[in-house]
Amino acid sequence: MTGFLEISGPSRPPLAGGAPGQLVVLLHGVGADGNDLIGLASEWARALPHAEFLAPDAPFDCDLAPFGRQWFSLSDRDPALMAARLRAVAPILDAFIDRALTERALTDRQLALVGFSQGAMVALHLAFRRAQACAAVLGYSGALLGPEVLAAEMTAAPPVLLVHGDADEVVPFQAMAAAEAGLRAAGVAVRTERRHGLGHGIDGEGLRQGVRFLVDAFARAGSQAAVAQSMT
Repeated sequence: MTGFLEISGPSRPPLAGGAPGQLVVLLHGVGADGNDLIGLASEWARALPHAEFLAPDAPFDCDLAPFGRQWFSLSDRDPALMAARLRAVAPILDAFIDRALTERALTDRQLALVGFSQGAMVALHLAFRRAQACAAVLGYSGALLGPEVLAAEMTAAPPVLLVHGDADEVVPFQAMAAAEAGLRAAGVAVRTERRHGLGHGIDGEGLRQGVRFLVDAFARAGSQAAVAQSMT
């Protein structure tokens, strides 16, 4: 079924104009759609003037609400079942990213995945199973599903920043520490940012920390690509 589904959503072109030099893919949470996160483009565009922002709508109707979309069902929150559902939806987003990069003549080194809540779970699954490492993964208020199989399945290890409010009433704050431990055990470079008193959301400081991380990650990825090209 996944091979026949295509996704799309709102986008914002580079502030600097012209062809994009980077691509930032924004993955929303349950019950929302791409419009929920595309506003981050206006927050981050000055720091990333050559980046295009894409915010695809998840492929499925939300089954817990009469509106919105979902990447996978949360009707049963058994961790193994959620991990299996996440694995099933991954090819849809993989195909979307591959197509977007090809259309813009970009590579994974010029790609960043940013996710909120369920979108962060998707980003943390997908980024480590692509053929090439993207520049960065930024996860807000999310969790790492299936940490026990990550090391065996991973094909890429991009750097990660996790940001989570310690008053999160939806995804427990403890999920950040568990994700950090799982990523470190698999050899992933990961940083965490605790937002004191924040519930299930993204605050101003979290946005500032996030964009600084993306700017630095794109710069490092660009330098690495230049070195690799000079050696060929």
